[in-house]
Amino acid sequence: MNTTTLVLILAAIVIASIIVIVISQMRERARIERMRKITAREDTYNRAHRLLAEIPGQYLTSDLKLLLIKQMEEACRDLAMLKSDLPVQKWQEDILALKNEILENRDKRSFVKIDSPEKSAYVKELLQGLFRMIESMYKSRRIDGPTAKASLRHVLFLVHKTHADLHVFQARDYVRQNEIRKAIHAYHLASTEMGKSRDNPMAMKAVKSFRTRINELEAMSAAGTDLSSVEDPSKLDREWDTFLHHEDEWKKKADYDD
Repeated sequence: MNTTTLVLILAAIVIASIIVIVISQMRERARIERMRKITAREDTYNRAHRLLAEIPGQYLTSDLKLLLIKQMEEACRDLAMLKSDLPVQKWQEDILALKNEILENRDKRSFVKIDSPEKSAYVKELLQGLFRMIESMYKSRRIDGPTAKASLRHVLFLVHKTHADLHVFQARDYVRQNEIRKAIHAYHLASTEMGKSRDNPMAMKAVKSFRTRINELEAMSAAGTDLSSVEDPSKLDREWDTFLHHEDEWKKKADYDD
């Protein structure tokens, strides 16, 4: 074997080794990228699932629920294409069943009372997560502009209502303790929060109702009424408890009052 042949053999071995290394690195990069995509889609699914499960039932309209369902459906579709080991088929079956319940108005989620600053802050955090999700869906062209705008505006309204819920709860507690001035102040704070959603007719109706309740309490305070013995909730309190459950009724009342 002459020198030229030996050099060619060695060169071929080096080239073959380089090719094997390159192919191996490409496969590893592809594997890492696939795992990255699977993790990202799984995180997307889990975030949407968490929001759907943990946002109080009174805050989620059917449209918002369906946006969360859409996010979960798309994540599952991508996971199926990536052939992940996750229970994607089970998730898809559960999503379809829940979607049908929502479309048929059979999905009844529990009412959660906002009775502490911690709970109010937690719900606000969830709603902010929902806001970011809707923004992301719009930026990636998965929902249109009008849908995104209406949904984002409504979520901001819900954030304001979260604060108002806490103030109303505190106001009721002050009324039970006959601390009327503190109750009036709490209703003022609730009114201020709802006033931040001036483009929402429900919010403006709530502001009017808060002002009416404040006037009632001021009159009772002037008359020296002891509210600690009053057991029946005010008309405002009864309406506030079902505020988001009867959205259409509140809108009609707001239009009528105007």
